[in-house]
Amino acid sequence: MSLRMFHQIWAAFLYFYGILYDSIYLCSKPDQLNPLGVNGKEFPGPYLGQWYFIAGAAPTQEELAIFVPVDNILFNMAASHVPQKLQLRATIRMKNGHCVPREWTYHLTEGSTDLKTEGRPDMKTELFSSFCPDGIMLRETGQGYQRFLLYNRSPNPPEECVNEFRSLTFCLDSKAFLQTPRELEACELSRD
Repeated sequence: MSLRMFHQIWAAFLYFYGILYDSIYLCSKPDQLNPLGVNGKEFPGPYLGQWYFIAGAAPTQEELAIFVPVDNILFNMAASHVPQKLQLRATIRMKNGHCVPREWTYHLTEGSTDLKTEGRPDMKTELFSSFCPDGIMLRETGQGYQRFLLYNRSPNPPEECVNEFRSLTFCLDSKAFLQTPRELEACELSRD
């Protein structure tokens, strides 16, 4: 084997190693979070309070179509008076300026990291760590759809957070991406 051939083989090896390393590094899954906390002792502390919907990603645009007319969404997660339940309220500011209130109840199951949505037996929600210090990522799956959603405590997280979310979800086969414009003032959450 000539020295030139050895260099070509070595260069090819390094090239393919670089591609393999990049694909493993870029597509590594984020850490899944347990909504029950450690042995149920933190329930549900870290997830309570206000969250802003920042962006979504999915394999197809159709799975994100529900968010196209939305300017911004403000959520409030609260502990229910019933153990193992979380109450989620939201105000959705549409691009036309209207405010739309919504409510959901999540059920937590001992031994599972999934949140089950009351009245939606086909829907599963998983929580993941985010690149943003004040962020969280969710994966929603249901009948015929899967989407990743990025939430943050601030309505305007650093752009790097959104870019990292987009890169990660692209690697996880979610080629469609949507970022809420957040140009209008968020609607007030009702104080029930």
